[in-house]
Amino acid sequence: MRRSLSLLGGLCLGVALSQFPEYAQQYTQRLGGAVDELKVVTEEFDTAALAGGLTRQQALDRYVASPDGFLKDRGVSMERTFLRYAGLRTVLAQVEGADALERLRLLPEYLDTEIGRRTLENFKPAVPVTAEGFLYAGFGFLLGYTLVSALVSLLTLPFRRRRVIYR
Repeated sequence: MRRSLSLLGGLCLGVALSQFPEYAQQYTQRLGGAVDELKVVTEEFDTAALAGGLTRQQALDRYVASPDGFLKDRGVSMERTFLRYAGLRTVLAQVEGADALERLRLLPEYLDTEIGRRTLENFKPAVPVTAEGFLYAGFGFLLGYTLVSALVSLLTLPFRRRRVIYR
């Protein structure tokens, strides 16, 4: 029975972990799309500022110094947009430069972002046919088998019969 449960646990965790490369790929696509869109907004703002003879910071300072509440709020909003663009660009470079194990280590950071949560909400499982997918599936199987086997052994320990040795 222990082997059957361990095998089942190994298969379940193997299937679950085999989905991580697909999640990472979908996350990277969403992140790349967000970076591309924010790049367009940033470049358009910079081009408009340059056409007015201003740097980005000078243009933002004009927004913030304006007595008009709408313009002041737009300046603050644009500043947040530029910070978000810089941050997401950094994360994208980190994700694209990471190997399979580094991406798994970074999983909590992925999930702790708006893009990570939306990716998980819309995640579509896929059959792992890449070496990375097989690596995760194999690791998941071994880990699941070992954990379930140890758990079953621990839980059944009080119910085992002890061998009596006669001399």
